[in-house]
Amino acid sequence: MKILKYIPNTITCLNLASGCMAIVMAFEGHLQGAILWIMMAAFFDFMDGLTARLLKAYSPLGKELDSLSDVVSFGVAPGMALYVLLRQAVASMGGGEGLAYLPYLAFVIPVFSGLRLAKFNLDERQTSSFIGMPVPAHALFWGSLVCYVQPVLPVGAGWVLYGGLVLAFLSSYLLVSEIPMFSMKVKTLAWRGNEVRYVLLVCGLLFIAFFGFLGVAGTVVLYFILSLFNK
Repeated sequence: MKILKYIPNTITCLNLASGCMAIVMAFEGHLQGAILWIMMAAFFDFMDGLTARLLKAYSPLGKELDSLSDVVSFGVAPGMALYVLLRQAVASMGGGEGLAYLPYLAFVIPVFSGLRLAKFNLDERQTSSFIGMPVPAHALFWGSLVCYVQPVLPVGAGWVLYGGLVLAFLSSYLLVSEIPMFSMKVKTLAWRGNEVRYVLLVCGLLFIAFFGFLGVAGTVVLYFILSLFNK
């Protein structure tokens, strides 16, 4: 029984390790590999909480470890992926001393992700739902988007650079906003009470089946829209 209480923290460590792998993939320019490892991190992030609830293995250590892992996997990793994409965009535009510094603004993502997680840990309103965009969803959005844009980067590099930065600041604001967003945690598998979750799940699978990695970003956008109307 003593071993069981370490299982959730072990899964959280797998989340952290996946985030590290995503950063390595992004740094090496393999953005498809980065999104795959971010997806793995999101899976482990979901499973550690589920396992902790099933085993009743809660601990202050687990809470802190979870937040630290999420900063890496869902803050630094997508920020690094966007940074690499923006550097490639600047290179496609011919560089320039002024443009060379713009990709560093991509690190607004890990900064606001850290703020989001700190806010979540202190906010007692977010026990069964979220206020602001959860960091795993935000990371999946960016991992999917940069993976889709990279192959077509030589076309419209300026739009990628400036549009990416504007979108990064807007989406980062959503992390710390007061917009209520539903959680995917369920108490039962019944349709009643989980309608919005099942709609998101089915639509997400269809998006991914038809659009590949871009479907992940589409699913996050749908999640945001459904949250706005899920009062």
